[in-house]
Amino acid sequence: MKPSFALQARYNKQIIYWLSACALTIFGMILLGGVTRLTGSGLSMVEWRPIMGVIPPLTANDWEMLFVKYQQFPEYKLINNGMSLNEFKKIFMYEYLHRMLGRFIGIIYLLPFLFFFFTRRIPKGLSPKLLVILVLGAAQGVLGWYMVQSGLTNDPRVSQYRLTAHLLNAVIIYSFILWVALDLGNRPERQPTHLLLPSYLILMLIFAMIVSGGLMAGTRAGYAYPTFPLMGDSFIPSEVYSMESIWLSIFEDIATIQFNHRILAYLTALSIFIFVVVASQSDISDTFKTGLKCFFVLLGLQITLGISTLLLHVPVPLAAAHQSVAVALLTASIYITHTLHLSKFSLDSD
Repeated sequence: MKPSFALQARYNKQIIYWLSACALTIFGMILLGGVTRLTGSGLSMVEWRPIMGVIPPLTANDWEMLFVKYQQFPEYKLINNGMSLNEFKKIFMYEYLHRMLGRFIGIIYLLPFLFFFFTRRIPKGLSPKLLVILVLGAAQGVLGWYMVQSGLTNDPRVSQYRLTAHLLNAVIIYSFILWVALDLGNRPERQPTHLLLPSYLILMLIFAMIVSGGLMAGTRAGYAYPTFPLMGDSFIPSEVYSMESIWLSIFEDIATIQFNHRILAYLTALSIFIFVVVASQSDISDTFKTGLKCFFVLLGLQITLGISTLLLHVPVPLAAAHQSVAVALLTASIYITHTLHLSKFSLDSD
């Protein structure tokens, strides 16, 4: 039997709380993933055991066995040769916690989904979207191991393509969950329709920035040209697009990757600044004004963190904060875009 309007509204609120908790945990997962990468911990677990891998090393013998396995792989031989067992424990635990948090996210998503589904609390049309998120989440685990495998080779560096794909999929899952939660909880308010297209374009720019950040991380391009606003002694160094293939330069040349990241940052910052100024002068609601203020503050924080991370040679706390604020900036952009989308397509259809 179909629930009453009041009862469905209560169910929707429960679903919003559930999805919000999942989104918040994924936000933490992205932060922990960044720290795992920055501390060089991602290749410390050389096996993928989805079930038995949940059990941590409990005895000294367990640690010794894991350390011996790690010593058989190129990362230890070429980069960490001579590492002590205590040093290994530190990087192992970062990767272990990263994988455990991934499993935890799977549990807190799957079990409530099954409960809501079989108790018929999910509103019509929402189940397919929730199933897509579930599939993307399962793919994320496989993609994570596929990424790690690229570094368990003679060249112990994770592929920047696989790392970026892993990061992008996490961000897509996060964004999809957030959008669905807003579908259920965001109230339609009349907003200026001319702001909708620019908000979509800015959202796409922020996604492009995050992809660019993945390439920066995968190639360690952040360590090159630790100067600002110039790259070395020029705005466009001669090394930019110096590879025979322009396409490969975009994804594999360190100078080009950092240059593109900077240009995207300038373009994104300018676009957000203009958008906030124009929107503030328009007839918008108070809640939307609050969203704009958060958007602008996050932009300033992200710019400060980006420049500081570069100039200080990518310290782990700053670099991790830079990645986290990028996702927070994306969150604000999603809220703004969803609010404008809801205003145009919900109110206009009434």
